[in-house]
Amino acid sequence: MSGGKVLSSKVPKGSNRLKIALRQATNSIGNLKDTHLSDFFKRVAFRKGRQATVSATARKLGVIIWNMVTKKEPYKPPKEYLFLDQKRKLGIAKRMRKQIAKFGLTNEDLGLNANICKTAT
Repeated sequence: MSGGKVLSSKVPKGSNRLKIALRQATNSIGNLKDTHLSDFFKRVAFRKGRQATVSATARKLGVIIWNMVTKKEPYKPPKEYLFLDQKRKLGIAKRMRKQIAKFGLTNEDLGLNANICKTAT
């Protein structure tokens, strides 16, 4: 960036050992079954093609490794991929809980019966 303006959004060309290693690892990930990263690989490959997918997954793998090294925490993959509508529902529920807590509302204030809430969950 220069003065708030993006000069280029492309990945710079170059040949370094880390990039080659991450791309090779990504190719292996693309051939795996039932892992978080292989699911990501397949989703992106369906939309963008294999070459773009290798770059995207290599970057994701690099970020995972970087966070493991700098934060010294083991990698915890997500259990499953949430689709956009599921993410929206979770976000809406989170905002609603926050608003209810902010205003100090109770079940009676909301017109909810305690028995109904227990059976709904």
